[in-house]
Amino acid sequence: MKKIVSIGEVMLRLSPPSNERFFQTKQLELEFGGSEANVGAALAFWNNHVIHLTAFPDHELGLAATATLRRNGIDTSFIQHYPGRLGVYFLEQGAMHRSSKIIYDRAGSAFTKIDMKTFDWDKILDKVDALHWSGITPALSQECADFTFHALKEANKRGITIFGDLNYRSNLWNFGKKPHEIMPELLSFTNVMIASTRDFNNCLNEQYQNFESAKSHVFERFPNLKYITKTNRESVSSSHNKISASLISKENEYFSREYDLTHIVDRVGTGDAFAGGLIHGLLHHDPQYAIEFGMAAGALKHSVPGDVLLCSKEEIEEIVAGEAIGKIKR
Repeated sequence: MKKIVSIGEVMLRLSPPSNERFFQTKQLELEFGGSEANVGAALAFWNNHVIHLTAFPDHELGLAATATLRRNGIDTSFIQHYPGRLGVYFLEQGAMHRSSKIIYDRAGSAFTKIDMKTFDWDKILDKVDALHWSGITPALSQECADFTFHALKEANKRGITIFGDLNYRSNLWNFGKKPHEIMPELLSFTNVMIASTRDFNNCLNEQYQNFESAKSHVFERFPNLKYITKTNRESVSSSHNKISASLISKENEYFSREYDLTHIVDRVGTGDAFAGGLIHGLLHHDPQYAIEFGMAAGALKHSVPGDVLLCSKEEIEEIVAGEAIGKIKR
């Protein structure tokens, strides 16, 4: 069992049922989710000890969100509760040639006021093997950026492997700072980074023409980086995608097989499932198996409704091995 810390906001997700549209539905289905917590939930499902650091409002919705993380196997001992509101996002599931749509309502949430000084870092990071962060968190507020920086600095000081998902989202950077003013310092602590050319260009204020030019410069600029990984997605329609991934070090490249996903159930959280699978793979296996395990986890999440991948390690290993795909198990 590995011990892993994830940091990030958890929101209330509200979705019309059965692929209905916002202006059509008379009801909304409720659940809780957030990118980094989705990663943590997958890792906890595979028998890792996962601590998630976040902040919730000190009312019933905050308590319900905390309880949901506990049901997913996550250690919630260090979660903070502040006065305020819970971040919300609304999801309209696409189908065929109609795209999915997300509307955020998360400004001013309790999490955006998170205070790094209220966390006992010596206790939290004791005997921790890995920490996971994403570029969503430092985009939300100066407090969130400071919190992320402090968490990474404390983890780096203790020799903990730091995993990141650069995950640039332009509509989140609204508190007065540009990504390139914050992200390079966070990247300098990170050992394994999930990113695309677009992510690097926006977070480093560069103009890379392709991933090849980006990766060579990024490895040179950030010596702590051991691996960069990227996913590839071809969208035939909202219900049909083809996906694969690569894991790249300074010396080697590792490629997953491609998955042809023809009847997607829920695309939300698929990148998080991949990230969780990659982290689990690199902590327990060699790089080639890690990228295969990560991509198999990401592929399986397309078949699971909700934010979180609820598939066992054995189910994913069967997909990696090409066994029992879609068969009835008796």
